[in-house]
Amino acid sequence: MHRITRSTTLALCGVLLAATTACGSNDAPGSASKNGSAYGDCEVSGKRGEFKLTPATAGALTVETNLPAPGWWNGDTPQTVKSGYEYCMAANIAHRAGLDRVNVKNVSFDALVAGKTKDFDLALLEITITEERKKVVDFSPPYFSADQGVLVKAGSKVDARSIRDARIGVSLGTTGALFVQEQLKPSHPAKVFQSNQDMVAALAAGQVDAVVADASILLAQAKQTGGVLKVVGQYDTGETYGALYPKGSANRATLDRIIRQMAADGTLDRLARTHLAEAFGTDPTKVPHFTLGAAS
Repeated sequence: MHRITRSTTLALCGVLLAATTACGSNDAPGSASKNGSAYGDCEVSGKRGEFKLTPATAGALTVETNLPAPGWWNGDTPQTVKSGYEYCMAANIAHRAGLDRVNVKNVSFDALVAGKTKDFDLALLEITITEERKKVVDFSPPYFSADQGVLVKAGSKVDARSIRDARIGVSLGTTGALFVQEQLKPSHPAKVFQSNQDMVAALAAGQVDAVVADASILLAQAKQTGGVLKVVGQYDTGETYGALYPKGSANRATLDRIIRQMAADGTLDRLARTHLAEAFGTDPTKVPHFTLGAAS
């Protein structure tokens, strides 16, 4: 796995360096087609129905997420999402499993990673794979790598040396919150917010000086503000995202095979080029690296 801080192809062209997706008929492995009625604005690839699942809802792939998540899920409600890296990843999984549609459920991130949500096939919402979370949920192979970023107001003097003395905001239940508490160890306890959206809103309102979360998420959030907020640094933590499954899911092995196939045939590369390059608005490899030793 390449890491977002070390490989432009990871952030802008997907998880693996794979061959360009081939073109052909809609049923040919590796082919790409657009099916607006079933899968929003997503292009789907691979052989329809090659894999067999037992879905939570007949004829549909039920996917949990937490909205909004620009670039990953483009839309503020399940009804309005039509594109995005993870939405179109789900669409491609549904296509290869012979399912007619993607059923999107908006849930609490904290409840999801605690294994408290029910009646879904998988969750895609930039979830970092951790050993602690594996106790109550299962994960797919990694499909994306992300490190912890630092978001501030444009013009802020927060940098690698001064960040420990800043008022830091984090989002409840995230690896960013754990990173700040256990590794960054700021001089003031971090302020914990219920969601990434609340955390970023607090930064914009001046309630905190900086927020720490996945760099890939913060880059998309910064792009949405039109320059008001800026990602000024990132910590190389080696974290990876995985699809989350209900603990003991009977579909786990099959979903793992589909995701591995999508990485190998270039589908994940295409999704990142299409949805994340524009959403980030910048090359993630150009964001400066912060080190824990640099903090004063």
